Amino acid sequence: MTTRTERELREELAAAYRLYAQFGLTDMVYTHLSVRLPGEGHRFLVNPYGLLFEEITASSLVVVDSEGHPQQETSWPVNPAGFVIHSAVHRAHPEADCVMHSHTLAGMAIAAQEDGILPLNQINMEFYGRIGFHPYEGIAADDNLSERERLVRDLGDHMGLILQNHGLLTIGSTVAQAFYRMYYLEQACRVQLAAQSTGAKLHCPSEAEVLRARQQFETDPDQGQMIWKALRRKLDREQPDYRD
Repeated sequence: MTTRTERELREELAAAYRLYAQFGLTDMVYTHLSVRLPGEGHRFLVNPYGLLFEEITASSLVVVDSEGHPQQETSWPVNPAGFVIHSAVHRAHPEADCVMHSHTLAGMAIAAQEDGILPLNQINMEFYGRIGFHPYEGIAADDNLSERERLVRDLGDHMGLILQNHGLLTIGSTVAQAFYRMYYLEQACRVQLAAQSTGAKLHCPSEAEVLRARQQFETDPDQGQMIWKALRRKLDREQPDYRD
């Protein structure tokens, strides 16, 4: 990850929160997007508990430690229990500078299915064999240290997780990469549900074809950067206050 200043990371993460709201990826004030801050120790930016994602600005984001405890003055509470999943991933994966979590209708519906993402469309093929699966263990709690270990194990070297009966998670070396992965993982879930809802017999290409498509995605040097820049321009036109 190219070193970003705290200010730059605040603006990038605030942009991601606004885009979550714009694309219908939110669950009211719940779920989190987090990014690691540069420097020594474990310090991260996360949303204040109680703000809608459409309200979040760069300055409203809160610096927390690896346990989700605020490391700055804030007039808004922070939910340490809600940071449990992020904390586990950040600490175990130094390359995971950004972690995003969602509770969307499509994501939760796929999380309720045993087979996960099916290679029904080329969007879905990008995630073939690249998304881990974490069995449901109840609501994440900050005192359940053993689940953190299992969550990290289930993530392995994948780019994201399906949290059984819960939702989706993606990681990235940048905010842009984590958002790109979350947006298209969500689209993969929507495609699958739409195809399943027809009741027609579903067609999956051969594994060789699926793996070829996945490799094409993996060797694309852009990895969502062009999309991210375009979305930032859109926000700058329509919601410039996210930078405040």
